[in-house]
Amino acid sequence: MGLSRLALPPGVLYLPGQRRDQPSASCRWKGEAGGARRGQPPSPAALEDVFNMFVVVGHSCPLYPRLPGRDCSGRTLPSDDAVETAEGRSSVSHQLAQRNDGPACTPVQRALLALTIPLEMLQVVKGRMMQAMSHGLSRQTHAQANVRMLPTYICSTPNGTEKGNVLVAELCQSHVRILLMTLLGDGNQSPHVTDKIFDVPGDSMQGPGEALFDFIAQCVRQFLAGVSSPEERLPLGFVFPFSCKQTQLNKAELLSWSKGFSCSGVEGKDVVQLLQSAINKQELFHVEVVALMNDTVGTMMTCSTRERPCEVALVVDKGTNSCFMAEAQYVEVVEETNGRMCVNTEWGCFGDDDALNDILTPYDQRVDQESSNPGKKRFEKLVGSLYLGDIVRHTLMALSAEKALFIGSNVTVLGTKGALNTQQVLEIIDNEEGMAKARVALEALGLRPSERDCCRVQQICRAVVSRSAALCAAGLAAILGYIRHSRGLERLVTNVAVDGELYRAHSRFGEILQSVTGLLAPDCMAALVPSVDGTGRGAAIVTAVALRLADQRREMDQLLAPLRLSRTDLERVQALMRQEMELGLGQETNANSSVRMLPTYVRGTPDGTERGEFLALDLGGTNFRVLVVRVAEDGIRMASEIYLIPTNIMQGTGEALFDHIVDCIMDFQLKQDLMEQVLPLGFTFSFPCQQLGLDKAVLLTWTKGFSASGCVGEDVVQLLREAAQRKRHLALKVVAVVNDTVGTMMSCGYDDPKCEIGLIVGTGTNACYMEEMQNVGTVEGERGRMCINMEWGAFGDNGCLDHIFTDFDRLVDETTINPGKQRFEKLISGMYLGEIVRYILLALVEKQVLFRGKPCPRLQTRDIFKTKFLSTIEIDGLALQQVQAILHDLELDASFEDGVLVREVCQTVSLRAAQLCAAGLAAVVEKMRENRGLSQLAVTVGVDGTLYKVHPRFSQHLQKMLRELAPNCTVTFLQSEDGSGKGAALVAAVACRGAEP
Repeated sequence: MGLSRLALPPGVLYLPGQRRDQPSASCRWKGEAGGARRGQPPSPAALEDVFNMFVVVGHSCPLYPRLPGRDCSGRTLPSDDAVETAEGRSSVSHQLAQRNDGPACTPVQRALLALTIPLEMLQVVKGRMMQAMSHGLSRQTHAQANVRMLPTYICSTPNGTEKGNVLVAELCQSHVRILLMTLLGDGNQSPHVTDKIFDVPGDSMQGPGEALFDFIAQCVRQFLAGVSSPEERLPLGFVFPFSCKQTQLNKAELLSWSKGFSCSGVEGKDVVQLLQSAINKQELFHVEVVALMNDTVGTMMTCSTRERPCEVALVVDKGTNSCFMAEAQYVEVVEETNGRMCVNTEWGCFGDDDALNDILTPYDQRVDQESSNPGKKRFEKLVGSLYLGDIVRHTLMALSAEKALFIGSNVTVLGTKGALNTQQVLEIIDNEEGMAKARVALEALGLRPSERDCCRVQQICRAVVSRSAALCAAGLAAILGYIRHSRGLERLVTNVAVDGELYRAHSRFGEILQSVTGLLAPDCMAALVPSVDGTGRGAAIVTAVALRLADQRREMDQLLAPLRLSRTDLERVQALMRQEMELGLGQETNANSSVRMLPTYVRGTPDGTERGEFLALDLGGTNFRVLVVRVAEDGIRMASEIYLIPTNIMQGTGEALFDHIVDCIMDFQLKQDLMEQVLPLGFTFSFPCQQLGLDKAVLLTWTKGFSASGCVGEDVVQLLREAAQRKRHLALKVVAVVNDTVGTMMSCGYDDPKCEIGLIVGTGTNACYMEEMQNVGTVEGERGRMCINMEWGAFGDNGCLDHIFTDFDRLVDETTINPGKQRFEKLISGMYLGEIVRYILLALVEKQVLFRGKPCPRLQTRDIFKTKFLSTIEIDGLALQQVQAILHDLELDASFEDGVLVREVCQTVSLRAAQLCAAGLAAVVEKMRENRGLSQLAVTVGVDGTLYKVHPRFSQHLQKMLRELAPNCTVTFLQSEDGSGKGAALVAAVACRGAEP
C-alpha cells in the first residue's frame, strides 16, 4: 500500500503522540531551512532536520514505516528500487546504498532507512510467512520446515464451564513457579489462585536432567505441604518453554534446549514422563501430569471465554512465538481431522532458510554472528527483546566508526555484547524522559554524548523497536490471513492475546502492531487483548479444558459405543441375513422369514440385443411419469413427461385413478405420435404388492398419501387394462410390472452385463438379485435364474436384530407409523437417520456435553434434523463455521466445539448405516458365489437412492466394509440413471426378447 492512499498532508511525517489533525510544524519539510517551498523535495539539511525528529508511526495514523518509494532526496524511486520485485530484489535502503544522482544521505539517515521496512516489503514478508506456515503443516514438507507449526493437541478454548482444582508447574529461566487454581464453572471469572516461586539453583540449568526434574517435583511437594489441597486426583499442567515434538497433550520430546539451559539426558526424551517419574519419587501419587504447553498457548487460553473467544496468541519477550487454532484437517502431521487444534508456530526460526536476507542489515548480521546459535532463529533476533539492545549497539558502533556519533569519545565499550540492553532501549524511546535516559545510559558506558547524539540514539532505538513491532504485525497478518482462508470466510473477526516485555513496556509497540496488522490484513478484524498471567493462570485453564474434554470424550464414547459396530457384530448380521434369505426362499419356511424374498418373474438381465420402442409408467407419488424408450444398436434414447395426480383422485375411487392414468398415457402418445402403435409397456408400481407373475401384482396396501378405493387386494395391471378398455385405448400392452429396485438393476444391466444386483439406499432401502431357480421354492421350475425382490427393509422384524438396536433406534421406531416394522430400514435409510441423530443430541444435551447443557426446546421437534443435514455436515473440508451455520439455522446455540461433536454423531450414525448395508450385501454376493460354485465372484451392483448418491462418505464406507466381509467377491458399483423409468422399459424389452420364437 503506497503512502498516497493514506491521503496524508504533503511532506508530513507523524510523531508519537501527535494526532493527524495536529501536525507539528517541526515535522514539515522546512522551506526556510532548506530553501524549498511546500511540496518540493527538501534539501539534505532539511532532510536531516526531519530525521532528527523521525519516527516510524504516529499515534492515530496507521502508517509504517517511512515514505515508501522515496530516496534520501525525497524523489520517488523507480519501482525496481522502491520495493522488492518478483525476482526478490530488495529496497536500496536495506543495502545501505547511497545514490549518486541526488543529494547524499548522511550515515544516520542511511541507518534509519536500513532499519525501516516499507509496507510493500512487509506484505512480501507476510506472504513468505504464510508459505512457511503451509510447509510446516504439510506432512510432506514438515520435517524441512523452519516454521515448525507444532501441534499442541489442545483442541478447544475455554467455554466457562471448567471447574475443579488444577495444579501448574512453570519452569522459567531462573525460577520454578507452582500454582494452584480453583475454577468454579462460572465462566472463569473468579478463580481462586495460590502460587509460590522457587529459585532454580544455577547448577541445575546445566547439570543432569534428572536433577532438574527432581527439583521441580520437590517444589511441587513443598508447595502442596503449605496449602490445603485435596488428596484426590490432582491434575497438573506443565509449562515447559522449550521446543518440543508433541505427540499427545501429555507426551512431548524435547528437541533442543535454549535460554541458557543445557541439561544432559533430556533431549529426545519425553519431558512429561520425566516429570511424572520425579513426582512419583516424591510419593505424590495423586498428582498426574495431564498437559504440557508453552507460554504462548497459556497466553491464548487466559484471554479466552465463550463470550469472547481468543484463537490467536502472540508473545514478544526475550524470544517471540505465536500460536493459533487451526482447522485440524489441515494439520497433516496428526491424524485428527475433526474440529480445531492449537498449533505452536515456533516462528522464531522463520528466515533460517534465508527468507529474510533482503531485510537484514549489517547490524542484524553482526548480532547473529556473536550469538550462541549463528544462522538460527533469525526472525526472533529481529524481534525479541533479548537482541534489540545489541542491534542498537551495533548500529551506534557503525555510526561511530563513520564519525557520525560520539566524536571525541572512546567507543570501544560498544564492542562489548550486552553493553546496551533492551530495557534501556525502551526507556530511551519514551517521549518525555527519553533524551535524559539516553544521556544517562551513554554516559554510564563512558561516552560523552552531545544533545544531537542523544537525539540520534533515540531515533535509532525507536526505529529498531518499531521494526520489531512491524515484523510481528507481518507475522500476525499471515496467521489471520491463513485462518480466514482456511475457514472460507470473507471477513475474520477474532481476538488476539498478546504478552511479553516489549508489548507491556512500550505502548507504541501495540499501536504499531495493531495499525500495521490492519494494513496488511484488511479482511481481518483483530482486537489485541493483553494477557494476564498466561503462563500460570493460562496453563491452569489449558489443563482444566483438557480435563473437560476428557470427561466429554468419555461421555461421547459411552453414548456412541452401541452404535459403533465391530467386525464381529457385522459378520453376525451378515450370517443372520443369509439365514433369513434361505428361510424366505423356502416354500415351507417363507412365512417365518423377516426377509420376504419375493419372486419378480424377471428371468434375465439385458444382454445388448434388445431393440425397439417401449413405453414405461412410473407411479410412486403425487407425480407420475410416462416415457417412451427407444432401444437401438447405438444406445438408448428417451422422451418423458410428468403428470400430476390431484389429491381428490389419489383419495377417490380406483376407477377414477386408473382412468386418469390412461388419459395421461393417451395424451403422451398423442404428443409423441404413437397413437397408432401397440408398444410393450413396463409399469413401475412403487407400492407394496404380492407379485404373482411378470405382469400380475396384487396391491397389499396404499402408502404415500394414496387411498383410492377398490384397489387393495386387486391386480393393478388388470385395473390398468380395464381403464384402457373404458377409454377405448386398445393399443395398451402391459407386459411387466416391477418395483424400483428391479428397475435399477435392469437399467444398469444394459450398460454392464455383469449387473445382477439392484440396491436402493434413499428414503427407504431394498435389494434384489438374480437367484438360481432351483433355490426358489416359492415358484415352480428348476432351470435358469429369477430376480428376487428381497424386501430387506423388514429384516429383523422377527427380533433377530434386537442385539444391535440401541435406545435411540427404539425411540425412533416407536414414533413411526409402523412400530416394529421395517426395522432394518430404520437403521439405514434416509427417512430415519436424522431422527436417530436428533435423539442422540438430546441425550448429549441432558448429559451437559452439548450446548453447555442448556435446554434446547427446538430439538424436541420431530424430524427437525433432516438427513440432508448429515450429508452436508459430513462434506470433506466443510469449515466448522458452516456446520455452526446449519445448527444456528435450526435455532441451536452451537459453538464450533459443538459443531465438532455434532459432526461426530452424524459420522457415527451414517457409518453404521453404510456398514449394515454392506453386511446385507455381503450375504447376497457370498450366496451368489456359492450358488455358482466359484472361488471368486465378479459382479456389478446397480445402485440408486439419494443417501448413496449424495452423502459424501456413505458409498466409500459401504464398499470398504463389503470388501472386508466378502473378500472372495469383486464387486463393482454402478449408479443407476432412471431405474424406475428406463429400467421398467428394459424389463419389458427383456420380456419381449424372451417371448420371440
